Amino acid sequence: MAAVAITRMEMSAADLRAAAKRSADAKQASRILAIAMVLDGFSREDAARLCGMDRQTLRDWVHRYNKAGLDGLADRARSGRPASLSWVEQGKVASWVEQGAEPARDGVVRFRRIDLRDRIATEFGVELHERSVGKLLRRLGYRRLSVRPQHPQADPAAQETFKKTSPS
Repeated sequence: MAAVAITRMEMSAADLRAAAKRSADAKQASRILAIAMVLDGFSREDAARLCGMDRQTLRDWVHRYNKAGLDGLADRARSGRPASLSWVEQGKVASWVEQGAEPARDGVVRFRRIDLRDRIATEFGVELHERSVGKLLRRLGYRRLSVRPQHPQADPAAQETFKKTSPS
């Protein structure tokens, strides 16, 4: 199996190891170490296996290193899909959750995801799925909590008396 051709030679294997040690990104450091191993004479297969990647993946990283140096070994920013709600709108949703539902305005005593979905649609004109509202709430730091149900005619004094008089 032919070794990977590294054309960028301004850094030695020792320099690459030092750069990997300084790197804050663990994935980038692993890629740098794999290239240092190739410079030390390891086969592409051995270097890739020892650094936790596939032989073909190492080949791709070597090509990126040859083209862009150490910066080429960092993960590229992903564009991704833009958020449906702006940060300001997400802040308003968080304030709604903090304030709680108003029966006169919202028609419910407490918010459910479906209620928030409907309010987001009317306020911002953004149609979200109920599950997406749950993900938004999770991202905003809210967890799904519910209080223990209590019967409306429950008598706490009678419950305490029962606890005290019942056998252990």
